[in-house]
Amino acid sequence: MSREDPSRTEKATDKRIKKSRDEGSVARSGEVSTVCVLLTAVVALRYMIEFYLKNFNEIFNWFFVEGLTQELNQQTVYRMFVWALLKMALLLLPFMCLIGLAAYTNIRWQVGKLWTFKFKWSRINFNIPAALKKLMISPDVLVRLGRSLIQATIVAIAPYIVIKQEMPNLIPLFHQNVLGISSYMLMVAYKMFCYALVPMILMAIADLWWTRYRYNDNLMMTKEEVKDERRQAEGDPEVKAKQQRKFMEFMARRLNSSVPRADVVITNPTHYAIALRYDLTEAPAPMVLAKGADRIAKRIRDLAIENDIPIVENPPLAQALYKQVEIGETIPEEMYQAVAAILARLAKFKGRKG
Repeated sequence: MSREDPSRTEKATDKRIKKSRDEGSVARSGEVSTVCVLLTAVVALRYMIEFYLKNFNEIFNWFFVEGLTQELNQQTVYRMFVWALLKMALLLLPFMCLIGLAAYTNIRWQVGKLWTFKFKWSRINFNIPAALKKLMISPDVLVRLGRSLIQATIVAIAPYIVIKQEMPNLIPLFHQNVLGISSYMLMVAYKMFCYALVPMILMAIADLWWTRYRYNDNLMMTKEEVKDERRQAEGDPEVKAKQQRKFMEFMARRLNSSVPRADVVITNPTHYAIALRYDLTEAPAPMVLAKGADRIAKRIRDLAIENDIPIVENPPLAQALYKQVEIGETIPEEMYQAVAAILARLAKFKGRKG
């Protein structure tokens, strides 16, 4: 049951979910995306640190040692610029590609295959008082506020815990060189980040659950909406009944004009009925004037009785005629013998030859 609308008690149908996805509305947690990107960045830096140190040393040595001996002119400055640009690209591209791949993988995992660029002005609420009221009492706003407060608390507590643990190691730093101090600072920063990342992962899991819960809750439907959707999918029963009545009226008029002209009606005996007419002036072989199953078959038999048309029970022949021959067509050659045997027993054809 939806919390915002108690009348919405039914789960969203596949059609409702697909329509929502087509409009760009999906259950996606921003916290999960942030954590995935940060975690990828930490792992990448952890295993690429030697690569970065090596390249940074080359850059600094060149600019502050070899570069100072270069004669500055247009060509050397251009060459230095291109070299530095390539070095920075070499440093940034692998890192940015990994982050981009992590972001894409995360979005694909949460959302699936979806490309949409639709924008609906109806989503913008121009009623400012109503929008502010909804903003102040919306559960989503309260959740986002609580999430922001927790994040700020984590960011503040993690450095405090790490610095408190590292207090005994700060005094010996006075005896370290620049490289040692830099390495220690990087290690402490990495530790702070790891301390903050663990609760952020837990928050991301909770935010993912809440996002999907709210998404499904907002898609909940009333019983009437489910019925309307089923009517649209299957067709309105009243319209279908009206169409069926018109069809039956059309078939009745057609049967009333065609069946009385038949020479014989072949039945299944009750499921199928086929009215045949044999007149050499109209066709070289017997022709199907009418056929039908169930109710239409019954109507054909009734008309045959009313007009004194012989009715012959032959289930195999009736089934073959119903499935293979359409109304207005002559029977195929392989049925000539079976139909001729029936026609030969009729009073109308007893005196004929061939």
